[in-house]
Amino acid sequence: MGADRKATTQWKGDLKSGQGTVSLDSSGVAGPLAVSWPARTEEAQGQTSPEELIAAAHATCFSMVMAKTFGESGNPPESLETSAVVTFSLDGGAHISKVALRVRGNVPGVDAEAFSKAAEAAKEGCPVSKALAGNVEITVDAALA
Repeated sequence: MGADRKATTQWKGDLKSGQGTVSLDSSGVAGPLAVSWPARTEEAQGQTSPEELIAAAHATCFSMVMAKTFGESGNPPESLETSAVVTFSLDGGAHISKVALRVRGNVPGVDAEAFSKAAEAAKEGCPVSKALAGNVEITVDAALA
């Protein structure tokens, strides 16, 4: 079983002074969202960037893998809060250099060691992590709430 998802970007102008919008077409839940080069390299100022969208995807994917792992072991989480910070770098050419995942959770029946092990496994098993693997440093900071 698989699914396709679609997003569309409209862009006008050159890279540095141009601007665009991105829409989440499959769900229709967001968009058009403003995007620009300054939003990517400076302050967001109410606009998004590819890196913020990747951060959202990675945090969500990671949380889903952790929820699956704990659910299958009979310890469904009461809560998981995951954030992802995606670092965009211009050193050596424009690239994503790092993703820092941070997860805090309340999982009855799970101790700190088991929670950390599950987080490391989720870091490796999450499809977004797999897509970035070998190209981007991925770290995880995991603790029970």
